[in-house]
Amino acid sequence: MITLRQERPADVEAREALLDQAFGDTRYRKTSQRLRESRLPAEGLSLIAVDGGRVIGTARLWSVVCGTGQPALLLGPVAVESSCRNRGIGAALVRRSLREARRLGHGAVILVGDAPYYSRFGFAGEKAAGLKLPGPFERHRLLALELTTGALDGAGGLLRATGRLPHKSQARAA
Repeated sequence: MITLRQERPADVEAREALLDQAFGDTRYRKTSQRLRESRLPAEGLSLIAVDGGRVIGTARLWSVVCGTGQPALLLGPVAVESSCRNRGIGAALVRRSLREARRLGHGAVILVGDAPYYSRFGFAGEKAAGLKLPGPFERHRLLALELTTGALDGAGGLLRATGRLPHKSQARAA
């Protein structure tokens, strides 16, 4: 049975292996990675999917701020083990992540991803139109979703990382 839950320290190695399988070395070269480097995910927003104790999916949200000052979350990476894809696990992780972010009082979520996939969750390019990432990115893939109406009104400029820095014992978990 597949279960979605908060990530635990014991899940780190399996999560990293899953991300290596899903993205390979390219995940470290992505511009969105610049916003995650040397940070911990937003409190309570690091989810995994497990099947019989085995990590088969992951989704994390990271604290960022727009150049114009609006706080937001950055979704990603979202990954599902290749043998478990096309079973709705990724969609379930995204939905749960958004529900938890809303419950915790966050106003908006931004991501770099495929509009045809993420539009079903309400993500669109309009609210991200004035935003920039700290490096090259494909404009049509920068998407946003307001969890609170107006949270991204007038948002623009460069996204910057905010949020928790890891303690030395947590460096690998980031």
